[in-house]
Amino acid sequence: MARTDEDTEQLTRSAEPAGTTEATDRPPVTGAGTPDGRMPRWLPRAMVLALALVAAFQLGDWAFHQLTGLLINILIAFFLALAVEPAVSRMAARGMRRGLATFLVFFLLTVVAAGFVTLLGSMLAGQIIKMIEGFPDYLDSLIRWTNQTFHTDLRRVDVQEGLLHSDWLRKYAQNSATGVLDVSQQVLGGLFQMLTVALFSFYFAADGPRLRRALCSVLPPARQAEVLRAWEIAVDKTGGYLYSRGLMALVSGVAHYILLEALGVPYAPVLGVWVGLVSQFVPTIGTYLAGALPMLIAFTVAPWYAVWVLVFVVIYQQFENYMLQPKLTARSVDIHPAVAFGSVIVGTALLGAVGALIAIPAVATLQAFLGAYVKRYAVTDDPRVNGHRVRAPGGPGMLARIRATRARR
Repeated sequence: MARTDEDTEQLTRSAEPAGTTEATDRPPVTGAGTPDGRMPRWLPRAMVLALALVAAFQLGDWAFHQLTGLLINILIAFFLALAVEPAVSRMAARGMRRGLATFLVFFLLTVVAAGFVTLLGSMLAGQIIKMIEGFPDYLDSLIRWTNQTFHTDLRRVDVQEGLLHSDWLRKYAQNSATGVLDVSQQVLGGLFQMLTVALFSFYFAADGPRLRRALCSVLPPARQAEVLRAWEIAVDKTGGYLYSRGLMALVSGVAHYILLEALGVPYAPVLGVWVGLVSQFVPTIGTYLAGALPMLIAFTVAPWYAVWVLVFVVIYQQFENYMLQPKLTARSVDIHPAVAFGSVIVGTALLGAVGALIAIPAVATLQAFLGAYVKRYAVTDDPRVNGHRVRAPGGPGMLARIRATRARR
């Protein structure tokens, strides 16, 4: 029987290897593009979304860095408002309007600070004038000591002419003239920061109940109780921290006043108050600023008095750091001295001087708030809890065996 054309076509198809069929018979691959090779529809939208997210992140990062100073000022204002909260609440509980009570508290603080700064400024200006007027006498005594000690022949006229015509003095005058503008800008910036902090702290203290009510209105009742409890803890711990700082300022001021009065340094009471306040409420560099002014005033009386003041400042600072401050901070803020020291270091690393100032009350508040949610158990009556070692059941220790061997010998 002869083969037909259909039989020949079937044999040819069966003889073709697998995978040699035309591309038109394959189904389109999903996700790799459209059948005609064009870009998928979702890809442009994904690219636009990714670019929008990157732009939003860059914008948020830029805004955060631009507003860092304002956020730090608000943080300082918040802790200052917590510090004056007890006094304002006590006056408001007696029938006074809260805004008026806040104004009276801030007005009293402003008057005390302005009076102290005015008294200190007048004292410092008088001492500077006294030093300038007595500079020739100091220079003569220094020249006499130098001539007698090193057998030289120096004269005050030669020394003054050398200083006036020296390159160092000319460069110093030029740098001072160019730095006046920078100092003025820093002073204006500091005044603006103080005004910002005072304004925010006033509103935080005066509108404290309204602020708490607005914060609690967006939370469920259980969360509201936790927020109010955390707020009260923050008020107590901040007040305790300021109390401990005030007490240390009092002790430091009295100690330095006794020394300066014994040495006969003028303005001893004002200098004692200066040392107490600056050393306690100016973090990091407060100790050095506090000790520099009494040393300068003591130098006008006698140069060796400045050395005695320096030695006393160093010794008292060690006493305060290792004995006085840990005990007072642990009792008033109720945190371990090591935790207080570590919190100050961390706060300084994060926010600088502001972090050092608010680190201890912030950590104390966090510790007291979290302490209510930590379950505690009774400690077993084990000698190892008190640091006593338990001997092994194999007999006496090595030292006891050595002693027994020596005794037998």
